[in-house]
Amino acid sequence: MNIIVLGGGIAGVSTAIALRQKGFDVTIYERHNTEASIGAGIVLWPNAVYVLKQLGLFDQVKLLSGCPVKMQRLTNLGEKLGSIDIEFINETMGYPSFSILRTDFQSVLIAKLRELSITVNYGYNVARIQNTSNKTEVLFQNGSSISSDIVIGADGRMASQARKYVFGENKAIYQGFINWVGVMEFETDSFREIVVHDYWGLGARFGIVPISATMAYWAGGVVSEKIAGNDATYYKNELQSIFSGWPELVNTVIAETPLNRINKIYVHDHNPIKTWHKNNVVVIGDAAHAPLPTSGQGACQALEDAWHLANCIASNGTDINNAFTQFTQLRSAKTANIIAAGRGLASSIFNTNPEYCKERNLASKKTDYTRVAAGMAQAWSEGLMAVSTA
Repeated sequence: MNIIVLGGGIAGVSTAIALRQKGFDVTIYERHNTEASIGAGIVLWPNAVYVLKQLGLFDQVKLLSGCPVKMQRLTNLGEKLGSIDIEFINETMGYPSFSILRTDFQSVLIAKLRELSITVNYGYNVARIQNTSNKTEVLFQNGSSISSDIVIGADGRMASQARKYVFGENKAIYQGFINWVGVMEFETDSFREIVVHDYWGLGARFGIVPISATMAYWAGGVVSEKIAGNDATYYKNELQSIFSGWPELVNTVIAETPLNRINKIYVHDHNPIKTWHKNNVVVIGDAAHAPLPTSGQGACQALEDAWHLANCIASNGTDINNAFTQFTQLRSAKTANIIAAGRGLASSIFNTNPEYCKERNLASKKTDYTRVAAGMAQAWSEGLMAVSTA
């Protein structure tokens, strides 16, 4: 059985790896002309690390990662609001959590592709997908076309042609806030522990995720009703203006980040959909269920997709429709809940009402964070592993 994957991001590459390890002939078609990685870094929570273990990538990823121990929530004035014990989540789920740069994670995946002799064709941007007499045909903007037994759409959240073919529309929804993301490195050890710092303000947020004693990635977000143009030369000035009165660590991190390591993203997601496949085409990753970054689960759910889809295809022989139906049943409810959770947190964090934010912060101080951590572990374990209730 021949399989093509549209998209060379985390979802597409990890799915190709999982399928090749089960003996399938798989080829990737990527729209960029070279390897590309959007964003700064990610936390691979235990559900994602479980999948990495199954794919034989655990050791390689661990070498390039930090192991966060907790997530400290604070106000924009530095007042502590409580903390989530990440080690408790890890122990409950039976796997560690890793913080890693996207470029480093992508390099591990690409190395595995080469080890497995999986071809990636760059410069293949999908123009449309159409039905032919007996197979689905993928047409590319470079004038070429291809048909395959299975087409896996991992072509992202913003303009997925696979999603358009399967569901009928592919318009992402702007959620009213901007994220600047970046990577910085201190010359000397500055992070005594790998602790995530999550600062909440009035219609704004700043998160810092260490990877080592000297390196971290970060994201600064602020409410913005309109989508305007981007001018990279102003990114640092914009950040310093918005976050000037925030804690010293925030401003130091911004100041120490080279301008060429900062990116600006107008944040979009998708409403959950129930239809993930049509004929021999199935959508995965952000093309199927793009969550907000506030979910913390975008890359993790892409990896879960890879694992489940490969298993479903392998266990159903030539019955592609049944494989896709099983896959959708396994994944749709969990990913819909994660989209909802991301939106819920974003609506709270980016609220611009001073009274609401005051009450939000008071409620955060009173929160039972052990219960929160247990709930996160339970939700993220769904469909993968049993969790400890001790």
